[in-house]
Amino acid sequence: MRKVYMDNNATTRTRPEVAEAMLPYFSEIYGNASSIHQFGRAARAAVDSARGKVAALLGAGSPEEIVFTAGGTESDNFAIKGVAAALRSKGNHIITSSIEHQAVLNTCKFMAKEGFDVTFVGVDENGVVKLDELKKAITPKTILITIMHANNEIGSIQPIEEIGKIAKEKGIYFHTDAVQTVGKLPLDVKNSNIDLLSMSGHKLYGPKGIGALYIRKGTKITPQMLGGHHEMGKRAGTENVPGIVGLGLACELAQKELATESKKLTELRDRLYNGIISRIEDVRLNGHPKNRLPNTLNVGFKYLEGEGIILNLDMEGVGVSTGSACTSGSLEPSHVLTAMGVDPAETQGSVRFSLGRDNTKEDIDYVLEVLPPIIKRLRDMSPLYESKKK
Repeated sequence: MRKVYMDNNATTRTRPEVAEAMLPYFSEIYGNASSIHQFGRAARAAVDSARGKVAALLGAGSPEEIVFTAGGTESDNFAIKGVAAALRSKGNHIITSSIEHQAVLNTCKFMAKEGFDVTFVGVDENGVVKLDELKKAITPKTILITIMHANNEIGSIQPIEEIGKIAKEKGIYFHTDAVQTVGKLPLDVKNSNIDLLSMSGHKLYGPKGIGALYIRKGTKITPQMLGGHHEMGKRAGTENVPGIVGLGLACELAQKELATESKKLTELRDRLYNGIISRIEDVRLNGHPKNRLPNTLNVGFKYLEGEGIILNLDMEGVGVSTGSACTSGSLEPSHVLTAMGVDPAETQGSVRFSLGRDNTKEDIDYVLEVLPPIIKRLRDMSPLYESKKK
């Protein structure tokens, strides 16, 4: 049976060269990067080198603006809680969107319980944040705007340059969760007026358990992980040197290949979508028709439930998802599609195909071969589809 992995927004396969680069730091160059002897200095040199590679990919002004974390979720928590704690005397208002990843949504809900005022800005039918609504939400007490760069479920790209400009004019910090865009889209934190940016290694063919938070020089933030003076005093804990090395190389490779990979993935994504709509009726595209991630396709198959489609595709060797891996255990309809105004019945039949660098045209054609019979078989058993035909 052919195996086709199309769930790269959940996680990616660590590149072989990345895994190989990490190996010596488990067994040969194993010193603590905070130690001053030669073993520690060798580890520190690797950490510093990787920090420079991450900074270069993001367009940061200095490598010291990169703080390594355990992943995107910690980075989001650090950014929101850290800024809120540092600026509480100035204000207690945070603005976010209704389609953020749970790492941001749940952190903002936590902050609301801690006495902060949180505004959840809406999105349009394409899943793009309403800028007019965001502008109106700003008050003299607003201290942070946190809006993701692109949505993990539908791929719609947010107008972060415009949001960054608005935030800068008002003297408000701007944080963006760029977990899904680092290595996929061009990024320039300086020109986009981004003060804080979250990223994760395992989303760009690096290892799991490592991420980073870009913190613009001068940004006031209170550390959330207390202990030693690691990471310029911003995040305590012995550095994950192998993971940091892997993240650094993954960023370096992504920067070199960004343009070619983006073009390839866009072509594959469009080949898949055009094939689906030419073979299957009653299909809805979820997300912006053009301004979305090159690798992401979220489609709704009317009269069906996404879980049934996923399980049947899995039996054919194809791995896809209904949306965020972090909410896969929930029976609730997608909060992203709900915020977009999609009919609740239609949200249940949505499937996310997120392509990666290993996918080929042959993979696309195989999915287009096995998917239509699955949809037909499931619809033949669907009472909703039967009532539609009548």
